Amino acid sequence: MSRGNVALFVPHVGCPHKCAFCDQRTITGKTAVPHAEDVRRVCSQALAEMDSGTNGVCASESEIAFFGGSFTAIKREYMTELLEAAAEFVGEGRFKGIRLSTRPDCISREILDILKAHGVTSVELGAQSMNDRVLELNERGHTVEDVYAASRLIKEYGFELGLQIMTGLYGSGLAEELETRRRVLEIAPDTVRIYPVCVLKGTRLASAYESGEYTLIPMDEMLDIVAADAQAFSDAGIKILRIGLHASDGVEKDLAAGYYHPALGELVRGRMVRAFIESRITEDRAEIFCGKGMISAVKGHKKENIAYFAKRGVKLDIRPDDSLGSKEIMIGREIYRCI
Repeated sequence: MSRGNVALFVPHVGCPHKCAFCDQRTITGKTAVPHAEDVRRVCSQALAEMDSGTNGVCASESEIAFFGGSFTAIKREYMTELLEAAAEFVGEGRFKGIRLSTRPDCISREILDILKAHGVTSVELGAQSMNDRVLELNERGHTVEDVYAASRLIKEYGFELGLQIMTGLYGSGLAEELETRRRVLEIAPDTVRIYPVCVLKGTRLASAYESGEYTLIPMDEMLDIVAADAQAFSDAGIKILRIGLHASDGVEKDLAAGYYHPALGELVRGRMVRAFIESRITEDRAEIFCGKGMISAVKGHKKENIAYFAKRGVKLDIRPDDSLGSKEIMIGREIYRCI
């Protein structure tokens, strides 16, 4: 049995700022505001499905997750209404806890006391960038120090800390991306989500892009940056929960530019595997043993890794090996574990 989240979207109602890149209704695909009865209905249905074993997900390893806005910025009575309804489904063989996402400047001891009293287990912060100039250009309304301060408090209270970063934002080049990576590693969250920027129609970022004020890092370079981020975080023991926005008709329909791809995670994993292979090969032929599920990552999306190495005169000899884990490959005696 695997773990999963029971996702409940709380649209833009809690956000005190409209960031340059944000069109929250497009990202969540939702416009209706949920209430306690909606939380109970969704959680009851999910719990019944998990108890029946039909979806292969274990409730006691899963969390109720409030996403879509800045949860701790919504009105206190509405926040507690949602939390009280969700708390009814936590513990004693039900869900293990509650996960939520919010802004770094919407965290305080008062808020964390409320969250602790209602069974919240994980708090994710939308850090987006760890460079103050980039945050200002993208109208985030908070600073890097806000991220550090909120992270310290969340850890002090014993919550699982997650950080969400957005690569390729307006004003962010390689130096700024490296700074964000370094500072995330310094904070050492438990989890991270990496969202290469999607430029949505009707946003301030779309206007900057259309006018030529904002230019995107080429997709090929962005994949290498995100792959290096993912590898650094994984090496540091930080669990990567997601790479890229979920595939949805809303995002595709409203996309003006950016790095949206329905298989972005697979593209990044292919780049991570490519980097490992490239750092280990010394001849014109590389014998690579693959655990179940890793053959496609070694070949790359649409066999791009095979083509990449062929241009360099290297042939990949890819061999399945049932003795390896599902996310493992081996070159010589060295085993590499992908995310």
